[in-house]
Amino acid sequence: MSNPVFIEAMRKSLELAAKASQQGDVPVGAVVLNPAGEIVGQGFNTREIDNDPMNHAEIVAMREAASAYGSWRLDDHTLVVTLEPCTMCAGAAVQARIGRIVFGAFDDKAGAVGSLWDVVRDRRLPHRPEVVSGVLADECGGILSEFFKAQR
Repeated sequence: MSNPVFIEAMRKSLELAAKASQQGDVPVGAVVLNPAGEIVGQGFNTREIDNDPMNHAEIVAMREAASAYGSWRLDDHTLVVTLEPCTMCAGAAVQARIGRIVFGAFDDKAGAVGSLWDVVRDRRLPHRPEVVSGVLADECGGILSEFFKAQR
């Protein structure tokens, strides 16, 4: 069984993912937890509405957390996201010195935290966050499946 704090944070991320879907974007949601387990950043995909390829849920959440924390260094913070981060988001998490990445559904097509690539555990990098995968994976995968089924 996963950590109850991670489950609660993932449920919040799923709520955020639903907002992305309502706006016509891929339903991915993310939150950043401070060391006390409190949400200090949150986001969902807004690439479509903002016409910004950088606006993945993880980036939006980390930007908000860094602003709230007053530093780009998010050491000891946890990124909780419904879908395995892509290369851009995995790289941004490493650059932000995120302490832990928790994700729900694996992404066999673009995942960079173990599926297609494993950016965050590359020994050549100076920082490697802890990874916890598969938290509420069925729910996280389900919202994505429903979204893409409706697109077809």
